[in-house]
Amino acid sequence: MRAFLATTCIATGALLAGGCATKKYVRTTTAPIQAKVDQVGEQTTRNGQQIEDTRNQVKQVDDKATTGISAAQERASAADQKATAADQHAATADQHAGEALAKANQVGEQSQQALTQLRGVISNIDDYKLQTSVAVPFQFDKFALTPEARQDLDKLAGELKNDKRFFIAVEGYTDATGSRAYNEALSRRRADGVVQYLVAKHDVPIYRIHMIGLGEEKPVDEAKNRAARAKNRRVEVKVFSADQVVAGLNGENSNSASRTEAKQQ
Repeated sequence: MRAFLATTCIATGALLAGGCATKKYVRTTTAPIQAKVDQVGEQTTRNGQQIEDTRNQVKQVDDKATTGISAAQERASAADQKATAADQHAATADQHAGEALAKANQVGEQSQQALTQLRGVISNIDDYKLQTSVAVPFQFDKFALTPEARQDLDKLAGELKNDKRFFIAVEGYTDATGSRAYNEALSRRRADGVVQYLVAKHDVPIYRIHMIGLGEEKPVDEAKNRAARAKNRRVEVKVFSADQVVAGLNGENSNSASRTEAKQQ
């Protein structure tokens, strides 16, 4: 009996010992597998979150793209409207430009006709015509104006009141007595005295006067006597006018304008 109990105890202990060894083996074997499974689960969870984030980002991009496309379509539509309006304005501008060009051509033709007439009338406008002249005498070696000289200049200036386009040539002269240099200076003083009188006394514009001193040049009398020398001591004042030429021009322009107006009526 004792032997049986001992054998039974030994067998029971062996079974117990063997059972403990099997559980430990199982735990040792399954622990890494469980850890791997847990790791895969966590990775799967993270992947799912990333996928969800990606979907949200894609949705945001789609929303922005849709908004951008709508805005671009609106701008394109507005640009089309502006282009249409610009085309209309351009067409109107072309029409106005055509009308303006036609008018300009008409005016150009009229101007050309007027220019042709003008050239015909004023072809010799630079050749001013001598209107009047006076010879102002001077005493020997003097350059002061005498009362008679002032009266002659007063009469000449009175004839200029109605003239608009004229110039006055003032040429001073002497006789042949004395040196050439002295006579040239004296002739300039005589001419300058005439110019000063016309400007100060009669308000003749200075820019209309051309003055020169020629000394003993161009004598009116080549004789050597006293009477000849007296004639050569002078200042010649010559008035050249273009009023008659311009009057003819104005007359032709008026006639041309009248003919044009008659045609239009």
